[in-house]
Amino acid sequence: MCGIIGYSGREQAAPILLDGLERMEYRGYDSAGIAVRSADRGIQVKKSKGRLKVLRELTHDGADLEGTLGIGHTRWATHGEPSDLNAHPHVSESGNIALVHNGIIENYLEIKEHLMKLGVKFVSDTDSEVVAQLLEYHYNECGNMLEAVGRVLRRIEGSYAFGIICSDYPDALIAARKDSPLILGYGRDCNFIASDVTAVIKHTREVAYMDDGEIAVVTPEGIDVFDSELTPVEKTRRTVDWDVSAAEKGGYPHFMLKEIMEQPEAIRRTVSPRIRDGRVVLDDVKLTADYVKDISRIFIIACGSSYHVGVVSKYNWEKLLRRPVEVCLASEFRYSDPLVDERSLVVVISQSGETLDTMAAMREAKRLGGRTLAIVNVVGSSIARDADDVLYTWAGPEIAVATTKAYSTQLALMDLVGLYLGDLLGTVDEASYRAAVTGIQRLPEQMAELLKDTEDIKYFASRYFNHDSIFFIGRNLDYAMGMEGSLKLKEISYIHSEAYASGELKHGTISLIEQGTLVVALGTYAPLFDKAMSNVVEVKARGAQVLALTTEAYRGTMEKTADAVIAVPETLAMLQPSLGVVPLQLFAYYVALQRGCDIDKPRNLAKSVTVE
Repeated sequence: MCGIIGYSGREQAAPILLDGLERMEYRGYDSAGIAVRSADRGIQVKKSKGRLKVLRELTHDGADLEGTLGIGHTRWATHGEPSDLNAHPHVSESGNIALVHNGIIENYLEIKEHLMKLGVKFVSDTDSEVVAQLLEYHYNECGNMLEAVGRVLRRIEGSYAFGIICSDYPDALIAARKDSPLILGYGRDCNFIASDVTAVIKHTREVAYMDDGEIAVVTPEGIDVFDSELTPVEKTRRTVDWDVSAAEKGGYPHFMLKEIMEQPEAIRRTVSPRIRDGRVVLDDVKLTADYVKDISRIFIIACGSSYHVGVVSKYNWEKLLRRPVEVCLASEFRYSDPLVDERSLVVVISQSGETLDTMAAMREAKRLGGRTLAIVNVVGSSIARDADDVLYTWAGPEIAVATTKAYSTQLALMDLVGLYLGDLLGTVDEASYRAAVTGIQRLPEQMAELLKDTEDIKYFASRYFNHDSIFFIGRNLDYAMGMEGSLKLKEISYIHSEAYASGELKHGTISLIEQGTLVVALGTYAPLFDKAMSNVVEVKARGAQVLALTTEAYRGTMEKTADAVIAVPETLAMLQPSLGVVPLQLFAYYVALQRGCDIDKPRNLAKSVTVE
């Protein structure tokens, strides 16, 4: 969602703010702006609809705004259309206070009506401007910005991360957070706030994560943090252990292609430390054999691609654990009166660890007595801190909006967790266990081999990129994999695409198949390959063109019927989606490239969805 950066230091703020916003472009946005305080000019605000390059041109790369204190923002519209007026930062009526905001203020209309009765005039349609005007109202009452912020936070309802500057405070900015991510960055003679580490990694590796209800005062000399009662809080600092180059393209034309190619090493980082002497070892979880044996039901809660990881895991875990596994969309879970109790294990999956729907669903599960296990990438994120147990994927920063390596590492880690739990339960025989562990260890090598030659996939993309509607079909794990392949394609190429369980074709879906329709038929799941072939014949008979994905062992059989075939190396059935998804990612990428799409920053999408 929206990206926030704030800077208090000795250097000119505007270029630093613009650079930080540029490093958060992957979060998704439709407008951008900065506000800088100057002793001579007060608070100067520049903002514009569109990409950051528009703002850079408007400010001559920040040179037009003098001052060493400032805030910046990239906005993804929720209240009010994308426009210059609705872009952040928002200023109070007097121009004395500027504010950036990520989140949603749920009672903004009530507050806005109250302020309008007092004569306050609004210039935007946003909920965020309401906070700026309310803040000035309380600041005029008490004359102290920290106290005024506290009063505002007690009046508003909803989610927020705020960055605030006031012309009366020459080198201090104030930050506050609830249900929306915000970090503190500790530099030398300068300090930062930001939505994401990538915004500040160029300047500092030392960060702390703000907790809900906290307020921070940031100056060049240091950062003071307070709780909601304005009692001082000691923050634990963390050192970011990845290099700034991890957030750069490194010679690739797009971050997405770079991250696809990074998957073998990412999976190796996820898997290798957790396998010792042929056994899965999860030192970070406190799940005892007695607890696991008492589990009556498992819930997997996630959104988007992480949800598709959950669908794959449902198939695998039910075989490994012989326990019912329910996969739930996080946005629906807490409104469905879920049957969670103290015998429920609730697994939540989120790349950012800040996905608001997932966070809210996890809190509901905990309220109902469930034990929570989080699978996340970002260390210290909200979900990681709130879960009973957490396992990190260690995928490294993922910049492209469409996930690739985060998906793959989540999938590999879920396979490890399934084997770990099955071992505790005694539901996995030793031969199967050892074969699965060996198969997981081989995945990086097999994936690297697969990525060495992508020419066939490029060719098929050039052949099929002009289709307006594409269907993915498969059974069992192939169906689950198809869901992710279809999502990747529609996300970045804007082609209408759907994934269907092959057995459902005759229950209505086959009416959509006509002469020339492209069907991506997935046949990597060996136990049901014959049925997959039957479905290929079925759609071919209705005039479909078929691009098939199968394993090397079945390539020859599939080539007799399909129009085109992509083959992947063979592995155990439970692990085949880890290899099969890679060509689907590449196909989506090259199709989008052929169509001239903005691959890393597709329209209307955000990397981390931190509003409901």
